Amino acid sequence: MKKDIFYSICCLAFAIVIGGAVYEHMTIVPTWAAAPPVSLTMFQGEYGLKPGTFWQIIHPVNIFLLISTLVLHWRTARRINILILLAGYIVILAITFVYFVPELIDITSTAVSSVSQPQLIHRAKVWETLSLVRLGVLVILCIEFFLGLTKPNLRLARG
Repeated sequence: MKKDIFYSICCLAFAIVIGGAVYEHMTIVPTWAAAPPVSLTMFQGEYGLKPGTFWQIIHPVNIFLLISTLVLHWRTARRINILILLAGYIVILAITFVYFVPELIDITSTAVSSVSQPQLIHRAKVWETLSLVRLGVLVILCIEFFLGLTKPNLRLARG
């Protein structure tokens, strides 16, 4: 029973990642990607938006919860669901740190100008498109992980 609750908490935590990404793609990304560098003022200055704080907290919490859940469910049928999510999530985080974060920082730290720059707009649109693909993969991984709740929480026989 305690393992079920822990798995459920882990599902909720990962769903928060999905929720944060969906929120950003529905509200923040369309605004900053509309006409950079003019539209990037939302990130700049003393009171600029700092979404990185959320992501810097939620990702380590999710990794910790996933590893803990994996340990608790190592000898259950749920192990494969956890392993698939954990492996996929680590790959996505690696890609995020190699491409998405540096590119986003580079784009959003561009000096504010009253003139829109076509090259910057193109980079923002490519980033947005690739980020939506990344989000789609995360949603698929999340669904697969949630399906683990349908499996019994019983120890598998050694064999």
